[in-house]
Amino acid sequence: MESRKQHRNKETCTANLNAVKDALYVLNGKWKFPLIIALQDGPKRFNEIQKSLGEITPKILSKELKDLELNEFLVRKVFSTTPVTVTYELTPYSESLDRVINELRDWGLKHRERLVKNRKKESSAAEMKVSL
Repeated sequence: MESRKQHRNKETCTANLNAVKDALYVLNGKWKFPLIIALQDGPKRFNEIQKSLGEITPKILSKELKDLELNEFLVRKVFSTTPVTVTYELTPYSESLDRVINELRDWGLKHRERLVKNRKKESSAAEMKVSL
């Protein structure tokens, strides 16, 4: 913990805060990362993405896809077929999030494990009180 606190000054903290705010601004909401993960196995059409994500509405999905396209994480490709085919595909730039996604996944797994373990402890303690 100490190494994290040393060498911190106001400018460093402000720069770090601004960088995190920028990242959160681009990747805010509950759908950005799941959307990127859903596209990691290749291009998909709108309905395929919606089915893979489950609870997302078409309106929200459309907005999130536009945001990710605007921020250069994915590209929308239109094919002149009948009817027109539109696919969404990750850009090479999206790979810059791979480490972040992996860290979030690992942290999420550990966090869930911790909560389950602590709930079991609380449940066991409550059961012991009742039996006394």
